[in-house]
Amino acid sequence: MIRAVDATTVEHRPRTLAIRSLGVEVVSGPDAGAVHNAQSDTMSIGTAARNDLVLTDETVSRYHVELRHVDGRIRVRDLDSTNGTVAGGVRLGWADVDPGTIVRLGRTEVRILSGGPIAVDLIEGEDLFGVRGHTAAMRALMKRAQRVARSDTSVLIEGETGTGKEMFARAIHLSSGRCEGPFETVDCGALLPSLVLSELFGHEEGAFTGANERRIGAFERADGGTLFLDEIGELPADLQPSLLGALERRSFKRVGGSEMISVDVRVLSATNRDLREAVNQRTFREDLFYRLGVVTLHLPPLRERSSDILMLATHFAHESGASGGIDEVLTPEEIDALLQHRWPGNVRELRNFVEAAFAMGEAPALAEGRGKEAQPGASLIDEDLMELTYRDARAALLEQFETMYLERLMARTGGNVAKAARTARMNRSYLTDLLKRHKMR
Repeated sequence: MIRAVDATTVEHRPRTLAIRSLGVEVVSGPDAGAVHNAQSDTMSIGTAARNDLVLTDETVSRYHVELRHVDGRIRVRDLDSTNGTVAGGVRLGWADVDPGTIVRLGRTEVRILSGGPIAVDLIEGEDLFGVRGHTAAMRALMKRAQRVARSDTSVLIEGETGTGKEMFARAIHLSSGRCEGPFETVDCGALLPSLVLSELFGHEEGAFTGANERRIGAFERADGGTLFLDEIGELPADLQPSLLGALERRSFKRVGGSEMISVDVRVLSATNRDLREAVNQRTFREDLFYRLGVVTLHLPPLRERSSDILMLATHFAHESGASGGIDEVLTPEEIDALLQHRWPGNVRELRNFVEAAFAMGEAPALAEGRGKEAQPGASLIDEDLMELTYRDARAALLEQFETMYLERLMARTGGNVAKAARTARMNRSYLTDLLKRHKMR
């Protein structure tokens, strides 16, 4: 049925967004003279074929550096490269620089350039099967999700904890031709390594101690639909070849079985880590990364789309039972604090905050120090430290920081080391060593 709509009541929403592209000129090194202009506001540089700019310098890592336009400047982020990324004689973890800056990668120097504007398509509304956002960045991302949903291409969804990666994966599934099929989820970070293959592929009766009956795995359960592999970056290295083989052959054997089982499954995966760094560290197979990330979508943290906060808070208030706007649940002062907060837990933290405010009739306290950025060095150095040498003061301060950080990290993650390592984006074995050193494990 077609309904007439009064055009004067429909809010006009632009369907395209002009973004600034990036360019790079190689000024020295084996590839001197090469120029690359990306048709995007991001660019990766390294020796691996999947980079936007591929270099031949053997001192450059496979995935060396990522460039991204952020608030009028260009963010340079080193991807845990072997020889580092250097600008102005300083080795960078990440830094915001101006166009024209020269950075050194191994023996290669590149000049970073800001390119011309390019048009990006936006979704018409602000909702894609539960994924919500009216900022241009989110509407552009939802449009890409709609487009990629039309095919069976594997998609890797990146984003911090709490940004809604599983909901985004489900939205892709529901936008696809597989929407009537099953949507199965496997959390690779929550399973014991010994149980991962059984969860993915199933097992036969008697395959191992405790296997008292045949079990159907997630690949079979997802036949005709979509399999979502959450926290794929936590998949143990010795199990990665089995997953890669199943993806390439579209078939597998149950644990303890001999029959080859074929399935029709579309695979989506998600991670709160940058798998390019894991490839550089050789903890994640490069060929598996290629296979999972044919298309990569990056979910921005809530602090980078603050204009969505009130819209999301209102939606969560309605879900909790509020009939009006967010001002029915929060005071103007609390709403202002909402907008100033950094939201380290992202959308999940915001949902929990609103639900607690509605249930209790008052807003819970937001963690101190997460609103406006703290002043560098504030309240860190006391007079006792100034009595020490620089080296001893630095060691004492680092000791205090590690103790406080680890205590809060383990409290926040319920003592789960694997979850803590994912949350802090640390190597699990290094975290274990730190906990032992501070007598916390």
